[in-house]
Amino acid sequence: MFIDVHCHLSFPEFDEDRPEVIRRLQEQNISLLIDPGTNTGTSRRSIELSAHHEFIYATVGLHPHEITQDFSPETLSILDTMTTEPKVVGIGEIGLDYHYPGYDAKAQQEAFRSMLRIAIQHDLPAVIHSRDAWEDTLRILKEEQSSNLRGIMHCFSGNTEHARQCIRSGFKISIPGTLTYKKSSLPEVVGEIAIGDLLTETDAPYLPPVPFRGKRNEPSYVRIVTEKIAAIKELSVETAAAIIKSNVFTVFPIPRNAQTSIQKEQ
Repeated sequence: MFIDVHCHLSFPEFDEDRPEVIRRLQEQNISLLIDPGTNTGTSRRSIELSAHHEFIYATVGLHPHEITQDFSPETLSILDTMTTEPKVVGIGEIGLDYHYPGYDAKAQQEAFRSMLRIAIQHDLPAVIHSRDAWEDTLRILKEEQSSNLRGIMHCFSGNTEHARQCIRSGFKISIPGTLTYKKSSLPEVVGEIAIGDLLTETDAPYLPPVPFRGKRNEPSYVRIVTEKIAAIKELSVETAAAIIKSNVFTVFPIPRNAQTSIQKEQ
């Protein structure tokens, strides 16, 4: 019923209790999860995790924080090859992040363009991270525009106009647990954007929703995000979840008749 389109379940933060985390998401009726890579190593782990669980899919990519250590022609070649792996359904997490001092905007933009071109070449959606870099992110999306360039704006942190520009560029808006934060501007964005353009995520182990702030986030909490969206849109939780689930299939190359239930693993 509920979908987490961006959860780092393969990260070390879950190594000690991953089976218990999966049990809890089963109890909350999470039926599909996408685990994104952030470099060649984590992309490989995402693929391996997806191979062991029918309801988990993977994306492969290079996060902007990884550019200085892991961006090279060899890295691009490895990630390009990974796109042919079973259950790889997108290119990401890629993008721009100008939040921390010392960032190399030129290198980030070069890597971002390279990864977008891999997505276009393989007709895969892009999973984009944009933090304090909206002007350049939107400009590059326009400059790299292609008939099959599409994807999601992961962990959306922009304003309503940013969201509208992203949608016009072929991207869905993925809403994280920060929607529940007191000072968040996301309730306004969710209120203004059609639910047909929204997705839900946790970005676990990061950014847990209220009432779990200060603790490790986990995929079972995506239900809280969906419930908040339903309340803003004045819909039943079941209706909101069904629309969001349908949205996933318009973005990611996951067959609609694929097994997206975890019942077989219980």
